[in-house]
Amino acid sequence: MSEGGDTGALAGLLPAPVRQRLQSLRLADGVATLVLDVAGLDRAARDGLEATVGDALRGAPGVNEVRVAMTAEKVRRRIVAVGSGKGGVGKSTLSANLAVALARLGRKVGLVDADIYGPSQARLMGSEDKRPEAYDKQLIPVPSPWGVPVLSMGHLIEPGRAIAWRGPMVSGALGQLVDAAWGDAEILIVDLPPGTGDVQLTMLQKHKPAGAVIVSTPQDLALIDATRAIQLFEQVGVPIVGLVENMAGYVCPHCNEVSDPFGSGGVEAAAADLAVPFLGRIPLDLAIRRDSDAGRPPAASDGPQGQAFMALARKLAAWLDAQGG
Repeated sequence: MSEGGDTGALAGLLPAPVRQRLQSLRLADGVATLVLDVAGLDRAARDGLEATVGDALRGAPGVNEVRVAMTAEKVRRRIVAVGSGKGGVGKSTLSANLAVALARLGRKVGLVDADIYGPSQARLMGSEDKRPEAYDKQLIPVPSPWGVPVLSMGHLIEPGRAIAWRGPMVSGALGQLVDAAWGDAEILIVDLPPGTGDVQLTMLQKHKPAGAVIVSTPQDLALIDATRAIQLFEQVGVPIVGLVENMAGYVCPHCNEVSDPFGSGGVEAAAADLAVPFLGRIPLDLAIRRDSDAGRPPAASDGPQGQAFMALARKLAAWLDAQGG
């Protein structure tokens, strides 16, 4: 076990069974980061171990936050890519809320922001002020208030800073995010950058997602690009879980009249034409935009917006279960 500073005293606060599993303990800037060997423990025991650590160290001198990373036998981890053929269709918002909804369903899930040039998950998940630690050359994902660990370039660079990297550097950064110390997470939701270029192709070929969710708005131009995205996934043998129609209807807050600024039903019709499942619709809703900007994923609540994301998460969970696991 490696220690430094006042970590010897902190280790002494841990119960003996926890100390026996302690591989590393670090205290920096008020954050206590522990790495525990949890080999042989089931999920309930791991959760109990993490709670014990939090109870023992929370409030200790110099400790403002406790982070726990767990190492054990290799977890069967499946990647679900969320893609789109173009930007501005709500792909990142859908990714964040799918992850949160899956966690609320009891799934162990992590969230990867693979949009290296335009990262947004740190903001969406309310963790912009946090930075990841590293252990044994692996990044330790940043915890979020919603029970979903997340990694994004937004955690690694200054807010608003432009990233001017060529393809190989982007691919290397993406690999570090995906191959991080995700612990017992069984599902990784990966928010892909928009388009069908080299970054997307590298991600799909190297990390081989179990399936892909495609997001589009109803208008024809977005659907053309969504079709290209589907073709890219099919070319590399990644199954399509289904299509999601975003911004699919606006309810006026004054008169309750429903209008469709981007059209309606286009994605469902396209899904039928392409013979892929249609997963559902997310409305064009001011509350979704407001809560997302504030780092409060609507899927964390039981309101109508959260229920829309939860319905999609249930379909994704059922699809994963049907694939075996």
